[in-house]
Amino acid sequence: MKRSTVVFLMVAMLFAVLGARVAAQEKSTVTVQGNQLNNGVVIMDVVLNGKAYRLSCNQAMPQCTKLKGGEYQMVQLPKNYGMYECQDVDIYAETAANQDENNKLGDYCLDAK
Repeated sequence: MKRSTVVFLMVAMLFAVLGARVAAQEKSTVTVQGNQLNNGVVIMDVVLNGKAYRLSCNQAMPQCTKLKGGEYQMVQLPKNYGMYECQDVDIYAETAANQDENNKLGDYCLDAK
């Protein structure tokens, strides 16, 4: 193969991999209704698309924040991407312009209630 063809194929594969990762992240609005601390685990009751869920994280982790009641942006991470063995999500303020590390409020595990 010509060198330009090989370079083109490598660039195309890179975009396909990055595109799949971005596409796998689902952004939505979640409402925190309450929170509690239980044996070092922060547990928050939330509503997502009219259904009840729980967000949880280990209090000792640096990205575990006990959120106040209200609306937040939630990004569901791809499978096996994050620190917990569940559906990992990142939470951002409702008014956050973009989802980057500087705007992230915390990392959580999302479970059905």
